[in-house]
Amino acid sequence: MEILPAVRGFRGWVGLAARNLLLLAAGLVLLYGGLCAYMFFRQESYVFFPERTLTATPRTFGMAFQDLHLRTSDGVRIHGWFVPREGARGTLLLFHGNAGTLSDRVDKIRLFHDWGWNVLAVDYRGYGESEGSPSEEGTYADGAAAVAEALRRGEAPGRLVLYGESLGGAVAVEAAGRFPLGALVLESTFTSVPDMARRLYPWLPVSLLVRIRYDSRSRIGGLSCPVAVLHSPEDEIVPFEMGRGLFAAAPGPKVFLTLRGGHNDGGILVSPEAALGLRRFLDEHLPPREGAR
Repeated sequence: MEILPAVRGFRGWVGLAARNLLLLAAGLVLLYGGLCAYMFFRQESYVFFPERTLTATPRTFGMAFQDLHLRTSDGVRIHGWFVPREGARGTLLLFHGNAGTLSDRVDKIRLFHDWGWNVLAVDYRGYGESEGSPSEEGTYADGAAAVAEALRRGEAPGRLVLYGESLGGAVAVEAAGRFPLGALVLESTFTSVPDMARRLYPWLPVSLLVRIRYDSRSRIGGLSCPVAVLHSPEDEIVPFEMGRGLFAAAPGPKVFLTLRGGHNDGGILVSPEAALGLRRFLDEHLPPREGAR
């Protein structure tokens, strides 16, 4: 008879343990669900890192420029620069990445200006002196406004080059599908945000959560312009394989150029071989206008 209390005690312990396990499981489910909800509703904060302060202008590097204040198709006023070049071979539109402002790209503007191009660059909505808050559709509208401004200034569509770095590459790919142009250049660009999210958060149901797509891989195959893809095998943020994936999906004519350095400390400015290759690519597909220097 003395064994019955022990059995009852064991059963009670088992029941308590089971309840605790259920409570723990329920807590983990709630925690996971809360994290998923946070990622769904707050994903803009994981994609866009705008800054407001401009620390330099083209004049810092001795280039004359014009301030631009463009109105997008959805009524947002964005800020940009137009840096003219005498005898320009065309206009290069620079779309920067997801962090910083135009002022962080002045040295790159100078490079293309030295190569003989007018340069037109804009800050996306919510960046620098541009109004609004960034979003995927918003950046597409910003890119379209920049292209429209170059055309309004009289540039021939076949003399337009869209140059996008990182997230700006996705903006450039989308714009290239709207307008005829001379060439598209992608520096350190990802295939899509879902692809990046699967790499960074393999334990999350990315397909269900990601609202921001920037799906360049699916768009690039429909383009008809020459495409140059630049990427570094040392890129620690956007995998080298994504650059190769975009290159494989792009129609010809196309060229792949290997960069040096990491995502934020490398790029075309520290990759002389890639810079020379890009310059040759542009010379081939957009030769200087007759009489231009």
